[in-house]
Amino acid sequence: MARIAHLSDIHFGAHDQKIVDAATAWLEERRPDLVIISGDLTQRARIGQFGRAAGWINRLKRAGLRILVVPGNHDIPLYDVVRRFAAPLERYKRYISNDLCPFYEDGEVAILGLNTARSLTIKDGRINHDQMVMLRERFAPVAPEKTRILVTHHPLFAMPIGKGGELSEAVGQHEDAVEAACEAGVHLALAGHFHRTYAQSARKMVERSGGALVIQAGTATSTRLRNAEPQSFNWLHVRRNNEMELQVIVWDGAAFRRASHVEYRRDGEIWTAQDVRDPAMVG
Repeated sequence: MARIAHLSDIHFGAHDQKIVDAATAWLEERRPDLVIISGDLTQRARIGQFGRAAGWINRLKRAGLRILVVPGNHDIPLYDVVRRFAAPLERYKRYISNDLCPFYEDGEVAILGLNTARSLTIKDGRINHDQMVMLRERFAPVAPEKTRILVTHHPLFAMPIGKGGELSEAVGQHEDAVEAACEAGVHLALAGHFHRTYAQSARKMVERSGGALVIQAGTATSTRLRNAEPQSFNWLHVRRNNEMELQVIVWDGAAFRRASHVEYRRDGEIWTAQDVRDPAMVG
């Protein structure tokens, strides 16, 4: 079983240090096999914000935790127009990672991160055709029994973002990106961006979407809350490519606690959910 912590939208520069410290302590205590951070490490891509983000990631690494991270749209300068178009992710590369599309594989999972942040848009994301080729090629040699996980900042699909049922815009070149994910055999698609937790079988969202389970993380540490949803992150137990558990770990004002625990099973291309009412502590 692979134990994965999925955090997103850290937003150093608009963060609560008390919550950052609590999340750090939670990770150091539970020691996941991998920590995934799906973008927006900073609020405005400033040097000081990247410095704090780098310091936090380095602390997790010194604690012996593996990290897979991709950038988000907030990691591209908004107001520095020259830097935004000439070197949009130069600071991210200098402070966080030169690898914008990281890949991780062990005996149970294969995970590819794709950079969806673009300088031509303020908040929307995009997957280009070279990345679609990479998506197919990276997963092609992966053993069939392993769980294939795709990580992006922007979700591949239009997401419900309000109580009225309104939907967000899908990632740019959505249909081609979804087709590539289908052909690559993606089982889990992890993303952030909307500061909202959400999980749904892709097949129930879009008819031709393959067998992926779409999992959104809320903001882990930002003070920029939406829809009155508190800070949170996801704790995944991936048992095999058709069975996993998702726990949402929520900040209650004093500590992080488990707010929900759902088991997902895949039959064909459909993932179905069942609440786990085990009162045991988060493992």
